[in-house]
Order: sequence, then C-alpha cells, then structure tokens
Amino acid sequence: MRKFFAVFLVAVFCMAGVFAGGSGEGDGDTYKIGFIGPLTGDNANYGIRCSNAARLAIDEINADGGVNGKMLELVAEDSEGTVDKAIASYEKLAYSDNVIAIVGPVFTSPALAVAQRCMEDGIVMISPSATHKDVTNQERTNPDGKNYVFRTVPSDSLQSEVAAYYFYQVLGYRNLAMLYAMNDYSQGLANGLEETFTSLGGKIVASETCMVGDKDFRTQLARIKSANPEAVYIPNYTVEDAQILEQGAQLGVGPYLSSDGFSDPMIYQLAGDYTDGVVYVGPAQAEASTILTDFQAAYRNAYNGDEADSFATNSYDALYILADSIERAGAEADRDAVRDQVEATKDFLGANGTINFASNGDLVASQGVYDVEGTTPVYVGAFQVQNGQIVQVD
Repeated sequence: MRKFFAVFLVAVFCMAGVFAGGSGEGDGDTYKIGFIGPLTGDNANYGIRCSNAARLAIDEINADGGVNGKMLELVAEDSEGTVDKAIASYEKLAYSDNVIAIVGPVFTSPALAVAQRCMEDGIVMISPSATHKDVTNQERTNPDGKNYVFRTVPSDSLQSEVAAYYFYQVLGYRNLAMLYAMNDYSQGLANGLEETFTSLGGKIVASETCMVGDKDFRTQLARIKSANPEAVYIPNYTVEDAQILEQGAQLGVGPYLSSDGFSDPMIYQLAGDYTDGVVYVGPAQAEASTILTDFQAAYRNAYNGDEADSFATNSYDALYILADSIERAGAEADRDAVRDQVEATKDFLGANGTINFASNGDLVASQGVYDVEGTTPVYVGAFQVQNGQIVQVD
C-alpha cells in the first residue's frame, strides 16, 4: 500500500481532483476519514502539522491506488483547541460527513470530550497527541461494549513516571518547582510527576499555575525563585513555555525540565536564546528506517521545508493504521469492522517503528529523553521503569 517518496512526487499530482464525493463508510467512491485539531489560534502549529501529515499519508495511499479500490478523503475540522469547537467538529464529521474513522483530536481536553462521543456512537478515533491517562479510560457506552479510543502517543502516566525517575535517579534532583497551565494536559503531567517524584523521596518546593493564553509569568517565577528549587518543571504547550523561558532568564530562574510539548520545533523560533540546557521527556526516537526518512523528506518537500515533529509522525502513522484496518476489513468495511481491525493491529511497521496497542487502546512504548544544546535537541535514549529503577532500553 505504501509508495515511497520518489513515486509519490509523480503520482500524487495525477490524483488531483479525484475526490468527487462519496457518503463515507465506504459508500460511493471514497472512504472519508475525519480530522479534528486546532488549525487556527496560538497553538495551531500542532494541528496544522498533524493534519498535514494525515493528508500526506492519504495522498501517498491514493497515489498507490487507494484502499479496496476506493480513494481516501480527509475531512479536516478546526477545533481551535477548545472542547466546544471539537464537539461541533465531531458532530459534523459523524453525522453530516459520515466519516468512517477519526484522526484526533489534537490536545487532551478536546480528546477527552470527543472520546466519550466516539464510544457512544461507535466511531473509532486515534489521537496522535492527547496524552492524559483518562483519554483511553472511557466507559464503554456503546451497545457492544467495545473500545473505540486509541492513540499513537504514549500516555501521561508513562511519561510522568519515566520523567520522575529520570529527574530523581539520573539527574539527581531532590527539590523541584513546577509551573503549569490549568488544562488537562499540563495538570495531568504535573500531578503525575509530583506523585511519583515525592514517592521516591523528592520534594515539590513550589507549585505555580497559569491559564492558557497568559503572557506574564513573572509573579509565579518570582515565587519559584524564592523557593530555591534545583530545577523547574514546565509541562506546557509551546507559546507558554517560550514566554516562561524568556521571563525566567530575566529573573535568573532555571534550569528547566519539560515534557513532550517541548518537542515542537517552533519553541526554537520563539525562544531560541533560552532553550539551551532544557531536558525534556517525550516520544522515544524511532529507529532509522526508510519509512521514517521517506516520510520526513516527503513532508519537508510538500510543506515548504517545514520539519515534521513527533506529533505529525504520530498522525501519519495513525492514518496508515486506519487505511490498513479498512483494507483488512474488506470492500464492505463499516465503522465497526474498522474498529475491530484497529484493535487487532499487531506489529504494524510505521514511521515511529513497530506499533502495538494495549487492551485499553494505549500505545505500547518507551519514553525518550532529550537534552537541548543551544537550539538542538540531543537524543539521550529511550527509557523505561523496571523494578523501581530507570533503565535505558536503547
């Protein structure tokens, strides 16, 4: 099914104008796949990269003949990063566009809300970036009692555990401060880190919060400075982290630790003078493969030299998993059959390496640690917690 970059460049343009309609769920000439993410607003970079990657995957698949003799069509909706907009997007995709599956939502709070609706209506979703542990902990409210919620990104609980052990056992920190936004993503990571870090014997000497969209963090940073922590954990999205780094440097606060939100390359455009020395935990680096390098090259070429981040890679893999599941479900594939095949996915070879799902839809994964040198994230390695110790697995 997969065409590599050289073939894609020629063939994709031949497919232009192929999407002539189709009512979704395999009817007509297309299978419609929905996408939900922020395409406008402060954090649109996350949604744009994820939707671009999904669209790239669809172009490649269609250039290779589609699935079951039909073309794929991406129907992308702008959630603006909010729950209300995400639900409105979901209702359009589910009831008007009649999509067979959904990639997204991007961001945790929208994903939590949409996951409930997917469970009720029986539409499979694969989020490339929603990490809160409760995203895949939904009540199975559909008549068949099946799980319809999956993700190609590790959960907060895994990330928080690895981060706490790494900060405590490898970096040797005993006293940390935190500054995090009041949203499900940042709060989930902060709470998880605090629980594990303190269980190891560490202390959180200052815990400060902010709202998404805040621009001034000097008051919180001043309180953190007075608590004299060894480092500050900032598990936020790019815009907030960039301003925290800049204002923290002005006040003499640091060093900083962060989460997978820091993997967005835009952080270096916004705060490149202040990123040196940041250590963050995020997705483990995929083994070098032709799938990964072809994807990165195709993405760069298709989107004016932009670099695909980890969430874009997750979105690309999610789309290919859905396409593979539709193909295995057969010519009469419907929403329920596609869900069954997603759940049955085993050892799927994607851009991020070999992909398997746990029984609750979580990605089976390690966590990567990165140490930023200037504006370059240097990969330390992949880590797991085994028998109460942090262990490097690559």
